[in-house]
Amino acid sequence: MSGKRLIARYTEPDLATVYYDGYTYRMSIAVSGSGARYVGDGLEWWSKGSGTGAWGMLLRHESDGSTPGERLDVCEEI
Repeated sequence: MSGKRLIARYTEPDLATVYYDGYTYRMSIAVSGSGARYVGDGLEWWSKGSGTGAWGMLLRHESDGSTPGERLDVCEEI
């Protein structure tokens, strides 16, 4: 956990907006074996659970669009 603030808002059933490090990313829901996964703008937001203690991970895709790429941050809902 970097200590940076990450806000994920689920604005529509299949869309999420992620605010991170001064940038806004709009993402669409994607297939996930577990948890909720959203992709867009070369990033991936993957979360598991809801409420206090739920966690998420923000990843940057590889240059060819594949994942997993670089893990940007891991966070926990407080």
